[in-house]
Parts: sequence; C-alpha cells; structure tokens
Amino acid sequence: MSEVTDWISFVLASLGCFYFAAGAIGLLRLRDVYTRLHALTKADHLGLGLITAAAMVQQDSWGNVIKLAMVWVLVLFTSASVAMLTARAALQAGIAMVRKEDA
Repeated sequence: MSEVTDWISFVLASLGCFYFAAGAIGLLRLRDVYTRLHALTKADHLGLGLITAAAMVQQDSWGNVIKLAMVWVLVLFTSASVAMLTARAALQAGIAMVRKEDA
C-alpha cells in the first residue's frame, strides 16, 4: 500500500478510537440509563464506521471491502435493536429519566 492510504487509515482509525473513548466517557459521566445508551450507541455507530473505513482503505479486493461493510451494517442493526430493548426494559422497570431539576 502507498503511504497516502496508510495515513488515511491512520487518521480514520484514530478518529474511530476517539469516538469509542468518548462513548466510554459518556458511559461513566452521564446520569441515567437512557442518556448512557444514547452516548454508547452513537459512539458505537460512528466509531466502528470510521475504523471499518480505515480497514476498507487497506484492502486489495472489493470482496473484502463488501464483507467489512456488511459487518458494519450488521452491527448498526444489532446495536440499535439492543439499545431499544434495553431502554424499553428500563422504562417498564420504572427507571425514570433524570431531569435537570432533580439533579
């Protein structure tokens, strides 16, 4: 691979790691389960998308690029579904959202 693609991959992977770290910080810093789910889901979608794009740049065949894209789309659907099910279970369990007045 050329040096340009290596740098593009490095930048994309670094940005992906940044979004994963931001999601982890959001998990620790945010107050309730709903905002934590939001932070984790957004970080997961964008972080994995950027890291997948970094891996796509390094591939030699279109078949591998398509496989990586399919993995990313599968993760998009599964993480969104799991976040929705977790939020629904929290709501049914009676876990209320923390409001600014309550904090």
